[in-house]
Amino acid sequence: MTDQDKPYVRYEVSGGAATITLDSPHNRNAISTRLVTELQAGLTSAAADPAVRAVVLTHTGGTFCAGADLSEASGSSASPEEAVKERGRGMLTLLRSILELPKPVIGRIDGHVRAGGMGLVGACDIVVAGPASTFAVTESRLGLAASIISLTVLPRLDQRSASRYLLTGEKFGQHEAESIGLVTAASQDTGESITELLGTLRQCSPQGLAESKWITTRSVLAGFDRDGEEMIAQSARLFSSDEAREGMMSFLQKRPAAWAQ
Repeated sequence: MTDQDKPYVRYEVSGGAATITLDSPHNRNAISTRLVTELQAGLTSAAADPAVRAVVLTHTGGTFCAGADLSEASGSSASPEEAVKERGRGMLTLLRSILELPKPVIGRIDGHVRAGGMGLVGACDIVVAGPASTFAVTESRLGLAASIISLTVLPRLDQRSASRYLLTGEKFGQHEAESIGLVTAASQDTGESITELLGTLRQCSPQGLAESKWITTRSVLAGFDRDGEEMIAQSARLFSSDEAREGMMSFLQKRPAAWAQ
């Protein structure tokens, strides 16, 4: 079985928790149309299963999520801007599904998180980051901006950190991610931390969890309603620009972009 034949996302239920695993390490769990579709299916299954009290979102390989699949994003299309808008709406729907899921979603991360992967981290209710975790909002280095993912990332960060990391694209580690609010806890053993969290959540009622989550996510979802279409439009405009094409090609060709000094 080739990488293309295997599922990109695995779904398992055990001990009252659904574990959704991003499992396409051949492209560093990049956000492709296929990964989004399979991840969405896992969230739908978890929402419908009364045996599931919480969801753990995790990954295989050394990268949690590398962001958008740039080979897909830079592909030809009869209407490139409309294609980008369609992918943007798919990403917006996915992030909304995590926020609206009436069960806690815990991110278990021990690898690299870049660009669009940061949006997934921001959408999770609780995030545990292991020592191999690194984070970066890299869009500014590619001629892009963190348009859609800003809707989940910005509510987690203090303003100074948001400005620094969205502007510079700098990489930072688990302890910095904890100190600025992106993750809940920096852990030396994510498995142990997740087990403790799930044990605590199993003491809570399904209704109590659902209503408490609604309180914590309602202001973020209001931002989706207010700014979602504008962020989709900005993303589409930037992806179709000359600078973004150069940025994506330089990334795929592993060379400095034309503007890098």
